[in-house]
Amino acid sequence: MKLVCALAVFSLVPSAFAQQAPWGRADIPISSRDRVYAADQTSNTVSVIDPSANKLLGVIRLGDPVPGALSALYKGQLLVHGLGYSPDSKTLAVVSIASNSVTLIDTATNKVKGIVYVGRSPHEAFFTPNGRELWVTVRGEDYVSVIDPLKMREIRRIRLANGPGMTMFGPDGRYAFVCSSFTPELTVIDRASHQIIKRVPQSSPFCPNIAVSPENDEVWITLKDVGKVQVFRAKPPFEQIALLDTGPITNHVHFANNRNGKFAYITIGGANEVKAYRRGAKPELVATIPVGDLPHGIWPSGDGTRVYVALENGEHAVAIDTLSNKVIANIPIGQTTQALVYVPGAVPNGDGTANLMPLGVAGQTLHIEMLPPSGAGSNGRATVAVNSLGVIDLLQIAVAGLQPGQEYELSLVDSLTKPDASRVGLAKFKTWPNGAGIAQAIGPLRTVVAAAGGTAGQQSEQRYLVVTATGSDQPVLQQHTP
Repeated sequence: MKLVCALAVFSLVPSAFAQQAPWGRADIPISSRDRVYAADQTSNTVSVIDPSANKLLGVIRLGDPVPGALSALYKGQLLVHGLGYSPDSKTLAVVSIASNSVTLIDTATNKVKGIVYVGRSPHEAFFTPNGRELWVTVRGEDYVSVIDPLKMREIRRIRLANGPGMTMFGPDGRYAFVCSSFTPELTVIDRASHQIIKRVPQSSPFCPNIAVSPENDEVWITLKDVGKVQVFRAKPPFEQIALLDTGPITNHVHFANNRNGKFAYITIGGANEVKAYRRGAKPELVATIPVGDLPHGIWPSGDGTRVYVALENGEHAVAIDTLSNKVIANIPIGQTTQALVYVPGAVPNGDGTANLMPLGVAGQTLHIEMLPPSGAGSNGRATVAVNSLGVIDLLQIAVAGLQPGQEYELSLVDSLTKPDASRVGLAKFKTWPNGAGIAQAIGPLRTVVAAAGGTAGQQSEQRYLVVTATGSDQPVLQQHTP
């Protein structure tokens, strides 16, 4: 009887033997040996976090901040964007999309081991489960660059449709799944032979991110331009399981298994939230978690009890407890962060702070909310981050809820009430099919769009951000002034 009771209790504790992506490993408890890395596109840094304390330890600087790197680029990397790591947790692969490079970093020392240059605008890179190859999607062209991480050189190219976005492998290493950012096609590749075995339709052409479940049974891809997530089986015939309406600027997806079940977490940039779905035959939305401005990269801890999220317009990372689906920490990071990864056991000994630098000017960011004018009857909204680059600033706006496929203009005006307010255009952008979009502008912007309430001299030079449809003077969004 005691044996029967013990087995009954045993069966109710699945978390003791849960597996976590991407390698399908058993739980690895959170410790000070783990690291969270964030790829900071504007500051050209990699932020390094100790998850046991939820503390920024410093940054690995790979290049000068924009725009200092916009002249001839003789050294350093530009637009640090993508991240991957080796199965032994010893090597971090950092993709810089403007310098066409993959930087390999020793996680124990934070030192650069080598740099491999590939084709135009690589996007993401990830290691095969055996660690012998690093596959880099060259989004500006039409192939995956396969790199030998020991010899640090390209050994082959796998030709695909235009614009491959990201590669992820099943835990058993048999198949590689490559989504596309320009072509509505998910490609399945036999990893050992490097041969394409299946092409599966994507529901839109713009997929930036892909994840394979730790059980090796599902493939989830995000569709940023239409605000959806498409779910496929990870085994032949690789048919679609579900198509989820997730929300504007659906960025990244990953998995976390815990004692409550099996879940997928998705960053919804246009809604400033993370959505959690219970995985199954029909994925079920179980939580919507407000996190802050423009969530982008996401990754689970080694035991699935947390997910970490990078806020692209928030300049901090968020730690979420997956058992309560509540935010438990906000951690400063670099500017305009894209990818984020959690690497268990990255630092086998020591404090792991060698060769790190302070965040510095990258921690100085102004945040602005934009809403429709009073009585406009619009559901539009936007978040704005004005990142200090030293002498000048980089502004990034993320909009949602506007007219699909419409061209808009972001401008500075000297008044939100005067009909004859002077106007200076900053950027034009066209919304995606779901009415969302992202645009950037560079200039001395922090001082002129700073929140009201400064000195009289500062107030006299106050300017405000507005968004108008091209050809119209009527704002559809304007800077919120409390």
